[in-house]
Order: sequence, then structure tokens, then C-alpha cells
Amino acid sequence: MYIFVVLAVLAAALGTSMLAFWTGADQIDAYYKQAASDNARNFASMVDGDYITELRGYIESDEYQQIRDKAEEDDDEQPIEDYLRENGLWEKYTQTQAMIDNYLENMDDLKYIYIVAHGGKDDLYDMYLIDDTSNPIYETGYYEEREEELRGIDLEKLPEPTISNGDWGWLCSDFKPLFNSKGECVGIVGCDFGMDDVMKERHQLLLYVIIGALALTVIVLTGSMIFINKVVIRPLDAMTSEMKKFKPEVNASYEEAGVISLDIRSRDEIAEIYQGIHDMQTDTIDQLNKMYALQEDKLKAEQDIRDKEKQIGKLSIESYKDALTGVGNKAAYIRKTEELDKSEDENLEFAIVMVDMNNLKQINDEHGHKAGDLYIKGCCRMVCEAFKHSPVFRIGGDEFVAVLKGKDYENRRQITEQLKAGFEKSYNKTDAEPWLRYSAAVGMAEKASDDKTVDSVFKRADKAMYENKMKFKELHGGYR
Repeated sequence: MYIFVVLAVLAAALGTSMLAFWTGADQIDAYYKQAASDNARNFASMVDGDYITELRGYIESDEYQQIRDKAEEDDDEQPIEDYLRENGLWEKYTQTQAMIDNYLENMDDLKYIYIVAHGGKDDLYDMYLIDDTSNPIYETGYYEEREEELRGIDLEKLPEPTISNGDWGWLCSDFKPLFNSKGECVGIVGCDFGMDDVMKERHQLLLYVIIGALALTVIVLTGSMIFINKVVIRPLDAMTSEMKKFKPEVNASYEEAGVISLDIRSRDEIAEIYQGIHDMQTDTIDQLNKMYALQEDKLKAEQDIRDKEKQIGKLSIESYKDALTGVGNKAAYIRKTEELDKSEDENLEFAIVMVDMNNLKQINDEHGHKAGDLYIKGCCRMVCEAFKHSPVFRIGGDEFVAVLKGKDYENRRQITEQLKAGFEKSYNKTDAEPWLRYSAAVGMAEKASDDKTVDSVFKRADKAMYENKMKFKELHGGYR
């Protein structure tokens, strides 16, 4: 039981924390991807496509490439500037650079904007056209290996924004086509947002989330262990110790016979078990004394004792039975799951059906708990009639679980759908009393080859049940 509580709390804490973390991370990624896409598209609309067409025609020439190679070798920008001036390209070139610089200065986290002449879709290299002023102008005309995500792609089918970690750190990048006045695609605009700080904070947050989840688990488990130990373990240990003292003898008082006597004032199953044991022991003493007083023979006295011992066995059985419906209770279900988990049969086949009653609270609130009890019994009866060959357990106020084996397992899907249809038909009897319109959400999951515990099958059945309940609420609404 302790291991189950530990795993359940840890899974809930980590699962909830990680879900919140990844939801936040996805929202941040979506924001940066949208920003990269919007800014790439916006800047592409600001660039003169006709000028890019003209510029590209000059810098792709052998003459320019020779000048560029010499300028890069000498680390001298002047020959490039002179060439652009001679051909009437310099003024527009500097205006485009200034526009890039201004855009970068006014956009937070925007790290790079550049214009690239994109070759054919099967080319392995692209040529830089214009970059910001922090880069030497002889990079104009420089051929660089094409980004991997752009290889084999037409300009009209550029990929969605991507987030990657490379030589320039974490970047969120997007590319948009650049058109001239004729509608021809003459290049692409690349836009990179820096995400180094975001990723650093994200990794720190992930560490904090894990630490927080573990801390919460320790706190909850500590409280749970204290509570379980106080409410369950200690009373059971005390009752076990007291039961060993019971030695019924003729003419002995309750105290002399060691009848169990503990200060248990709770109103739960533990108190019921205690009261049953106490009544059984006192009845045993009373019967012994009565038999002695009437001088009955030894055989009859021994027979009565044996009858009482059978009552003890019955009491043990009753401790695993739900008092209202007569099906197995949560303790019986736990014992069943432990039995299945310990099975060494690798080919063991079974399925779990989770049933959660609809509108029980509404019936209790509006018609009283007697009506609620009738509603619970009716829903339970429908579940038991559906799964005639399988054990059914009531594990909560409005929750039942069936463990399907044999014929019920072989026909599991058909029976489950019939049960759903039966609940739907019962609920639609609008002329019946509310507590006789039985309704419940049903979910079924079968054991898979990679399932190591019953709990993993139970969770899938619970998820399927939840989806069924959401459909009911969408169709009929929810109470309050």
C-alpha cells in the first residue's frame, strides 16, 4: 500500500508539473515562431524586389566574383563599394542595409536579418546578397552551404519556422520569399530570433519544476503515511494484538476471557471490523456460559464454538464486501490487482472496465440519499448483469470497476457497447423517477504486452471513461 501511494503521488506531481512546463514551453516557442514568420514576411514586403533582381544579375557575374575574391583576400571593402557605385547600385544597397540595421535595433531579441539569392531547389549552395552593416560588404556574393531545412524545397513551399541550436547558439528562424514587380521570386529573406536566454531560463525552470514536484511528493507522502498509520495501521495492529489475548472459557467474564477492548471511535470500516470482532467474542463467551448453565453436553458446546468460528470466517469475507451493493469493495479490488500483478503467466489476458455514475450528486441533493442509494444499486445491477462472469468492485461513492476474464473478455467490446447503450436507454426514460433513470460513463482497456501492472491498464480505462463522460456532459450538460 505504501509503494502504491508513493508511486501514485509521485506520478501525479511529476505529471502535472511536466504538463504545465511543456504547455508553457510550447506557448513560448509558438510566440517566437510567429514573431519570426511575421517579421520575415514584413521585411520581405519592405524590400525592393526589382533592385534585388538587378543586384543579383551583377554579383553573379564572373567579373564581380573575381573582384569579391580579391577584396576578401585583402580584407578591403573599397573595391566592392567602387564596383557597386560604378553600376549605380551603391545608394540602394546602403539604404537596404540601413533598413536592416534599423529593424534590428527596434525589435527585441531579433538577432539576424539577411537577404539570400536562392538557387534551384536541388542546389547545395546559396549566395548572400545583403546583410547588416556589422558584416563586411564583400560577403555580398559569397556562396554558403544551404541551410539543411531548405534543401530540395521550392521557394513557394518554404518550411515552417524552426528552433535549432548551432554555431550561432539557439535561434528561431524563418524564411520568406522575395518577389519583384513581375511576381518572380528573386530571393528569400531570413529572420533569426536569439533564444539563448529563453533556453537557459527554460532549463532552470525544468530543474525547479522537478525539485518542486519531488518536494511536494515528500510533503504529501509524509502526511499520507502519518494519516494511514494513524487511521489504519495502528488500529489493525492493536486489534491483532488484542485478538491473540482472547481465550474463551466457561464461567469466565469478558475481562477474564480477554475480550477485545479498544478506544476506537471512528465511523469507518475499521470501526465496523472492530465492532464485529468485539460482538463475536462477547457472543462466544455468552454462549459458553449459557451452555454451562444449562449443563449441555460437551458435543453441543463444541459445535457452537465451531459455528462461531464459521462466523469469524464470514466476518473476514464481509470485510471485502461493499455494504450497500454486495459487490467487492475497494479493499477487494486492491487484493485482486495484487493477485494479477503477482501472476507469472506471461500470456495472462484480462481487461479493465471503469464505470462512473452520472448525476449521483444531483439525485442526492434533490431527492435525498435514500433515492441516491437506489440509484447506486440500480447502476450496479446493470454492470453486474452485463459482466456475468467477471468480478465487479465498488471502489468509490460513484465508481465501479470490472475485471474481465473468460467469456466476458472474449466479448469485451460487444458487452461494453451494450452496457453503454443500456445506460443511454435507461437515462432517456424521461417518464421514470430520476433515481430510476440509471446513467454512467463507461471506459474499457485491455492488457497489452508492455503492461507491467494492472494500474497501467486501469489508467487507460479511466481515460476512456472520462472521454465518455465528457460526451455525456456535452450532450446533456452538467450539474452545477
